[in-house]
Amino acid sequence: MRIALIGCGGSGKTYLSKQLGEHFGAPVTHLDAVYYDDAWNTLDKEKFAAVQEELVAAPSWVIEGNYAGTLPIRLRAADKVIFLDIPPAVCLWGIAQRRLRHGGGQNDSTGVYDRITWNFIRYVWGYRKSMAPRVRDLIREHASQATVHTVTSRRQARHLLDRLKAAHTT
Repeated sequence: MRIALIGCGGSGKTYLSKQLGEHFGAPVTHLDAVYYDDAWNTLDKEKFAAVQEELVAAPSWVIEGNYAGTLPIRLRAADKVIFLDIPPAVCLWGIAQRRLRHGGGQNDSTGVYDRITWNFIRYVWGYRKSMAPRVRDLIREHASQATVHTVTSRRQARHLLDRLKAAHTT
């Protein structure tokens, strides 16, 4: 199973990717952990793309993160694409809950890579208008071989997770 999981910050990518990885026995990669180091320095774009090319060559994986510039790499290789198109208020609430649970900064054991800035809050608030249309276009263009699931609420995400688990165990 090769699953590309996309969505705004706070949409539930980390939680869902962990659940899917555990159930399907697939390694989970949080792209924020690849892109940023402990001091929030970014990886060179060519190296970031090369790492993803290596990751998608594996027979099984769950990769979560946006990074539209390299999204085609993941979309072309995925069996399943899950786009968490969650409302911005819900995402901001998810970010607040994550901060309360884990604090800020990087936490490799939980997959949480949390750095809240005003630019990040504006990005989350405007994601559905600015980024989501681009993501949908990239999915249409590069994921023709994949089963695509677009989820617009936390409830739908839980139902999708239950359906995927049930289909795998039968």
